[in-house]
Amino acid sequence: MATQELMSKTPQGGISANRATSHTERRGSRRCKITQLMRIRPSDPEKDHFDDLRGTLSVSRSGVYYQTSESGYELGMRLFVSMPYSQEAASMSREYLAEVVRVDSLANGMTGIGFKILMEMGGQAGYSYGFSMQRK
Repeated sequence: MATQELMSKTPQGGISANRATSHTERRGSRRCKITQLMRIRPSDPEKDHFDDLRGTLSVSRSGVYYQTSESGYELGMRLFVSMPYSQEAASMSREYLAEVVRVDSLANGMTGIGFKILMEMGGQAGYSYGFSMQRK
């Protein structure tokens, strides 16, 4: 009972403990400030097509933030994202389906875009190319 009272009490500053933590970090996973080239395209054929090649500013397990000059982004928009992107045939690029969750107008005239990764697309690690590596 005493523990429950301590958790629900308002500190002397007048702000409840729950309210004080509401402005803290809400992200589910930590971010890394790395630059990785990406290719971003709208997944909806009804949207105006663009092909945006950008470097990441901040990456987590479930999302990415970057700056762009492309004006076609909207909140809730679905994207195809290839990263790390390379035009080489033997590149290790992976394709993802993502959703725009943040659109910021920046002081430098560019737009900050945040997206969350919904799922990986295309060939998976366990994909079979029609032959078996098993020995008999």
